[in-house]
Amino acid sequence: MTNRVLDQRYELLELVGGGGMADVYKAHDKLLDRPVAVKILHPQFKSDEEFIEKFHREAQAAARLSHPNIVNIYDVGVSDDDHYIVMEYVPGQTLKDLIKQRGRLPVEEALRIAREIADALANAHAHNLVHCDIKPHNILMMPDGHAKVADFGIARAVTESTMTYSGNVIGSVHYFSPEQAKGSLITPKSDVYSLGVVLYEMLTGKLPFTGETPVSIAMKHLQEQPSPVRQFVPDVPPVVEALVSRMMAKDPAMRPTSAELVQSIQQAERLVAGALDKTDDPYATQVLPRVHDIPSRRSRMSGGEFDRIEEPEKDNRSFFHSKKFIIGLICVLILGFGLGAFLSFGKFWSNEEVVVPDVVGKQMTLARQILEDKKLRVNVAETYDADVPPGQVVSQTPEAGSKVKEERLVTIYVSKGGEELTMPDLKGLSKSDAEAKLKKMGLKLGNVYEKASEEEAGTVIQQDPNAGSKVSKGQEVDIIVSKGPKAKKVVVPNVIGASLERAQNALAAKGLQVGNVTKRAGNQTAGTVLSQSVAGGSEAEAGTSVDLVIAEPAQAQEQRQQKATDAKEPPKKNESSKTH
Repeated sequence: MTNRVLDQRYELLELVGGGGMADVYKAHDKLLDRPVAVKILHPQFKSDEEFIEKFHREAQAAARLSHPNIVNIYDVGVSDDDHYIVMEYVPGQTLKDLIKQRGRLPVEEALRIAREIADALANAHAHNLVHCDIKPHNILMMPDGHAKVADFGIARAVTESTMTYSGNVIGSVHYFSPEQAKGSLITPKSDVYSLGVVLYEMLTGKLPFTGETPVSIAMKHLQEQPSPVRQFVPDVPPVVEALVSRMMAKDPAMRPTSAELVQSIQQAERLVAGALDKTDDPYATQVLPRVHDIPSRRSRMSGGEFDRIEEPEKDNRSFFHSKKFIIGLICVLILGFGLGAFLSFGKFWSNEEVVVPDVVGKQMTLARQILEDKKLRVNVAETYDADVPPGQVVSQTPEAGSKVKEERLVTIYVSKGGEELTMPDLKGLSKSDAEAKLKKMGLKLGNVYEKASEEEAGTVIQQDPNAGSKVSKGQEVDIIVSKGPKAKKVVVPNVIGASLERAQNALAAKGLQVGNVTKRAGNQTAGTVLSQSVAGGSEAEAGTSVDLVIAEPAQAQEQRQQKATDAKEPPKKNESSKTH
């Protein structure tokens, strides 16, 4: 979309980033003559009216925010059915880029960046706006080292009770909170959790939770505790480690508010800088009085005391060949089978039956919640399915509508997306060959765009996703096909008044062609060009045909005039027809 101008104002210069929902371009605001960043929604969201409405409403809400650590939003609009947001252009890199380059950051720097982000969030939360997607990719680093929070495009109003669009959980799986993973009510403290993950990554250079699939990572947010920060970086002060733990508490009530967080980080900064006395740190290492061991059974020998652990008497009988062992083994097996049946089919002694709800198509965490609310237990299994988005339930056992005992085990099969493949290189292939190659691999041809290039017309010159990246079976692949070299623009010569031969030569010298040549009466010499279809001095593509009108010879003019005169005169009467 480069070189395109939105609403006759924002000229797109280059693609500088993108994500699952939009692409970001550096652009020039022609009206105010300044650089801006323009975020344009991906085409798949054009038909989602609910998403578009909320996108505009919440982007406009974000535009009302004014804070030194928040990227300013200047404008929101639609141009040729493309929805876009115009933002402050921040030169530099993202926090994610910084972490990739340097690994873990010094404690002082990590705390300062976290404080600036927390301060920005406190401002947003005071205006009843939750960011919902705090991650290093959305933190822009200014050349002076200060941070700016970007991408309020999916921000949500605090009063809203849901955080899903078309069944898809909003947020980034490595950074979102347990309540986002469950698809339940979000609050400003959801942003606090995400910032805790970001601070954890800044301090350790590692993510707290990783996994092979989004589902497995979401489950860790819900069920597991991250490894302590000091396990990776022992010199991190305990007060900082404790702060990260508070921010990443599973229960939102245990997390600080964003305003409280700013104060807590400031206190940690002072402590790290040595401004506070070490005794003010409740987590500092302390010398405690020794706790005496509880005395065990003692024996007195020769006037001295020592502890003696008495060994049990040895039983030399062969227990494993006894009847007691065999009977015990049978009892254990029967008990095991009974326990297995209970775990599979529920409480046999209970008269309470429940109807298994339909959770197919729902997000895994939401499906689990629905089933558990019906007093059913849940087993999660993963499966490949290119037609069902990752994280959504493909099928369930028992089926929806079945009547079962409460505590029955229900297995839900959650999509991992299509089977993972390595994206092939399509560049240099024709469109038909590229489509055939994708089809053979189980991939689909998506959008096909054309772009001028030096490559032969019809040849694939770009693809998305790129060659070598991991894709899912059944995924769509967009390609850009060459439409040949960009047509050369030339200045059309002015040939009016020239002879036809000279006009032809002048046009040919510019790579233009003579089109239709018509004749018209004129006072000029016969063959002189009277007019041309493309004005002299204007630009036209090389190879364009220019029609000419030339003056006809005087003799031809006289003959035409005589014919016109003859046509007007009445025919003479025959003398033989006169009456005598």
